[in-house]
Amino acid sequence: MGFLTAHHTDLGIKKNTNQDALLLKTAKTPKGSVALFIVCDGMGGLSHGELASATVIRGMAEWFDVEMPRLSQSEYIEEEIYAEITKCINQLNEKILHYGETSKVKLGTTLTALLIFHNKYFIAHIGDSRAYSISNSLHQLTQDQTLVAREVARGNITEEQAKVDPRRNVLLQCVGATKEIEVDFSTGDVQVNTVFMLCSDGFYHQITEEELALNLSPETIKSEQELKDKVVELVELVKARKEVDNISVVAAKVL
Repeated sequence: MGFLTAHHTDLGIKKNTNQDALLLKTAKTPKGSVALFIVCDGMGGLSHGELASATVIRGMAEWFDVEMPRLSQSEYIEEEIYAEITKCINQLNEKILHYGETSKVKLGTTLTALLIFHNKYFIAHIGDSRAYSISNSLHQLTQDQTLVAREVARGNITEEQAKVDPRRNVLLQCVGATKEIEVDFSTGDVQVNTVFMLCSDGFYHQITEEELALNLSPETIKSEQELKDKVVELVELVKARKEVDNISVVAAKVL
């Protein structure tokens, strides 16, 4: 198993700093290839959101480098991945929270991480960044942890109302803001000729699932340059539609 990968992040049309942060790491093990892809969307005044997202990216990158060689040899890989990722995220949460308390600032970040290990994927998710898979059809693999998403699930508002609700950016949790966090985990099988895409909320508010499925169809992407071109094209489309947030995308086609 191999990967074609691409990423793109953009300041957007309004903000002065980019508080998003990305990670793309791949490695080979005796049992096959592994990969870790992450999107974080930081929040906080001045550079604090940028600090929060960068802290998570650095911590998760180090976790991948240190722990994956050992985990790849484990007979209980699935259980250990959940335990080890949860431990890492909780440590990063405590680190950011401690910084915020001692500096008297509020900061935090979303975290959407996709780990591909042989023929399985594992997703760790906090906040409202998203992960999708695109093959014959498009599937959203994460659930937004926002106030409006909860209201939609409870039947209090419709999907259409949620799109324009002024509370749509209010998160139920993020990394670094509270002492207790609950990581939302999911897993599934990895099929060859599938595109996985992770993005910050600045990307998906101004684009349709039909546009994502059409432009990121694995059948039309034959090289990393083609994947990169598609990602950049979609980000520019979002900017043309006047999205004011930072915009970030990570994409990987499984070969």
